[in-house]
Amino acid sequence: MTPQEPIPHWPGELITLDRGHQVYVRSTPEKTGEPALFVHGLAGSSRNWTDLIDLLRPRLACAALDLPGFGDSPPRPDHRYSIAALAQTVEALIEKQADEKQADEKQANQVHLIASSLGGAVAVKLAATRPDLVKTLTLISPALPDPRPHLDQVHFAVISLPGVGPRVLRKYDALPPRSRVADVIATCFADPARFPQQRFAAEVAELAQRDTLDHATAALIGTIRTLTADFFRKGRHTAWRDAARITAPTLVIYGSQDRVVDPRQAGRAARAFPNSKIVVLPRTGHLAHMEHPAQVAAEITAMLDATAVKTREFPLTPAG
Repeated sequence: MTPQEPIPHWPGELITLDRGHQVYVRSTPEKTGEPALFVHGLAGSSRNWTDLIDLLRPRLACAALDLPGFGDSPPRPDHRYSIAALAQTVEALIEKQADEKQADEKQANQVHLIASSLGGAVAVKLAATRPDLVKTLTLISPALPDPRPHLDQVHFAVISLPGVGPRVLRKYDALPPRSRVADVIATCFADPARFPQQRFAAEVAELAQRDTLDHATAALIGTIRTLTADFFRKGRHTAWRDAARITAPTLVIYGSQDRVVDPRQAGRAARAFPNSKIVVLPRTGHLAHMEHPAQVAAEITAMLDATAVKTREFPLTPAG
């Protein structure tokens, strides 16, 4: 049987937020469903969400952004890559899109926030600090601190060292784009054969083009330093403390064969997120939404259905 041709990536545009800050946002033609915003992981882009978005529309009016410095988004004007700064960017985008809709204020300001890996850490920060903006939260292999030592922590710590990171990345970037794309797929998919071959050439071309950007290395190193600092942060400002403050219904999905985020974090997630469902998908790597989009869409749809039922049973109407 001939493999099904993958759908094209959704169209996008640069959106200006404030003080010249711009982000690239892809969206579906339908604008009638409840708004949903998708946030990618480290070195990813809005293209990572193409198939999942197709399965969730038109129930959701879907938009996916490129985080500052990644995909087609330029860096922030202040060149900050901290989790808090990235969360501010996502917050500003949600508020701008809400203002443009000119709908009922309470409904328009809330989105279904769906994020993976680094984007998951950003989404946790936003959902904890701005609960009024997040209706439901879906996290796919979120990059939250893990006390268990693993190879990525070592790699990230080395890249974070002043003067060392750029040299390490220059050596890696000397590899052909084709080899680097294949390496990412092999690392992030439990079964690399599930990555559509028709998209492989496009990803190679995108990476080759990214190699020409002046900000590409700085964006990657800045974000890696942020994750490294978060992994070792102690006290009340940790990501897990933020998770405990989240009030929105939360779905957390792990892949049983994830080589980047340890799926054993599912237990800690179940204890940390107050109003949550935790799922570990079998035969799945780090990018469940790309490797098994139908299963991820089914889990999200189930959460949306459950949330809708609770809203109907317990409508939030003014007292008196």
